[in-house]
Amino acid sequence: MTRKRTMYVWAMRVLLWLATLLTASLTLFLVGYVLLRGVPNLSWEFISTKPSYLSGGIGILPDILNTVYIVIATLLIVIPLGVGAAVYLTEYATNQKVVGIIEYAAEALSGIPSIIYGLVGMLMFSNHFGTCLLAGALTLAIMNLPTIMRNTQESLKTVPQSYREGAFGLGAGKWRVIRTVVLPNCIDGVITGCILSVGRILGESAALLFTAGFAHSLNGFFEGLSSAGATLTVAMYVYAKEQGEFGAAFGIAAILMVLAFGINLTATAVAKHFQRRNTI
Repeated sequence: MTRKRTMYVWAMRVLLWLATLLTASLTLFLVGYVLLRGVPNLSWEFISTKPSYLSGGIGILPDILNTVYIVIATLLIVIPLGVGAAVYLTEYATNQKVVGIIEYAAEALSGIPSIIYGLVGMLMFSNHFGTCLLAGALTLAIMNLPTIMRNTQESLKTVPQSYREGAFGLGAGKWRVIRTVVLPNCIDGVITGCILSVGRILGESAALLFTAGFAHSLNGFFEGLSSAGATLTVAMYVYAKEQGEFGAAFGIAAILMVLAFGINLTATAVAKHFQRRNTI
């Protein structure tokens, strides 16, 4: 190796180390700053009560419940649609041009800014159902449909074709092969995609500002879906931008940070669990 080549290799290694160090430093700084500012503002009263406008107390229990409601409603809508579309495109569709067009449309949908989804959701859903969590859930379902569909498609493609041929050779029908052979062997990718979609739902605010509203009311599940409600991200925006309550905003940010870590760890653990099970 010539001297010039050696210097080039070392220079590239230094640049790669600097890029890695910068990325890790920014991540640690962001996480540390949010936790240092947010954790001191957390308390049982803050988490377990609703806002009191008479005493000026701040509680985020309605926002936590609204977040849970909208996550459940969105998943109930998007999982059947996304998984069903992926199964059809991968296992049933024969016209590859149509499949390519649908996949391109899904990729385009995943790149659209969330504020546009919010505007469309307001015009399509809020005008029919009113400003409520159901309108927000329908909007988030459209947003997360490409994620579920593409993850499921890639997982279905990892199942060896010999598995399908062996099941067909034993006399199983198309749907029985998919239900008993294909889906069980790619369930890890499907679950991972769903968990990652939960992370996106938790972190979404722009689309919900137009569709779900800002209310901090405490409701049950079905009553909450038909009422306006603020999720944790929307509440963080309202407290920071509209009311200047940065302590409460940082407290919510710390909770969201912990939830994001938990979701990523859960996705990794689920993927490893199913990988170990499939290799046994």
